[in-house]
Amino acid sequence: MEQIEPARSGHVVIGVDTHKHIHVAAVMDSIGGVLATLTIATDAAGFKQLLEWASSFGKIIAFGIEGTGSYGAGLTSFVRRNGHKVVEVSRPDRRLRRLNGKSDTLDAENAARAVLAGFATAVPKTADGVVEMIRQLKVAHDTAVKDRTGAMVTLKALLVHSDEELRRETARKTQKMIARHCAALRPRGLETPEDANRHALRSIARRWIALNEEIKSLEAQIEQLVAQRAPHLLDEFGIGVDTAAEILIVAGDNPERIRSEAAFAKLAGISPVPAGSGMSSGKHRINHGGHRQLNAAIYRTVIVRMRFHEPTIAYVARRTAEGKSKRDIIRCLKRYVIREVYHLIKTNPRTGEITA
Repeated sequence: MEQIEPARSGHVVIGVDTHKHIHVAAVMDSIGGVLATLTIATDAAGFKQLLEWASSFGKIIAFGIEGTGSYGAGLTSFVRRNGHKVVEVSRPDRRLRRLNGKSDTLDAENAARAVLAGFATAVPKTADGVVEMIRQLKVAHDTAVKDRTGAMVTLKALLVHSDEELRRETARKTQKMIARHCAALRPRGLETPEDANRHALRSIARRWIALNEEIKSLEAQIEQLVAQRAPHLLDEFGIGVDTAAEILIVAGDNPERIRSEAAFAKLAGISPVPAGSGMSSGKHRINHGGHRQLNAAIYRTVIVRMRFHEPTIAYVARRTAEGKSKRDIIRCLKRYVIREVYHLIKTNPRTGEITA
């Protein structure tokens, strides 16, 4: 622990740079003076040490913590349970890093300064409820889907080197049929490249089948949790389980942290961005920032509605007649959908009331 100078009286802000094995904290007074720094272990004893140390400098305004959803998740939960406010701090701006250098202590100081200056205001997810359960299952599901896709690509590549009879038997078949056929192969031995090819095909096919069953199981679990947390979301046209899960994951277990539907739109990268300057026509372009997975989920909902939802089809026809391009229409529809789902995710599934 490094004590830079005696503590000044009053209120303090704590900035924390988080890592896997250690966290580095800096305490800053209300006028931006760094009072001291501390390095702790990432365990309960270290968290308790940090809290006692920080409290010795005065009343704590807030903790500014980097990586609240990763290395800082444990500390964030601990600090919250002890009644302190936590603000999520983004990693330092690269331009500032080039100017001021990079160290754990500097990052901790910058975290505290961002909170004190009001640059960091985001409330981190609590990650303590059904949505966190959905997120973890979704991680397992998405990696299984990726591995299943890779297994089928490899399986088809190996079939190119198989004998003519096997290629003919698997031609123009579905992925499941190909996997089942190859999984049932009974190689004669391991004496020729053809034998090795059949062994490899059977191994990869069985892997594909196992992954396919795993994905089905995970999808059923995710659907159950989504229906428990937001049944009203699944009732909306064009919103399936996967899309609903993505929406809930981005909002978190405490959707009240998102202050308005405009903030939610910006988080999803759906808020319009002005295009042009000076003699600008007032047009806007698509926002390429934000959470891309959520953006893609909302896009899928819009495309489904444009094809099968009568009110949306009528809207598209009207806006097209007004001279709007398809891209502009999709942008408007995405903004409408994000406004719609914002109110749905804040609805209590038991009472139907909107969370403040």
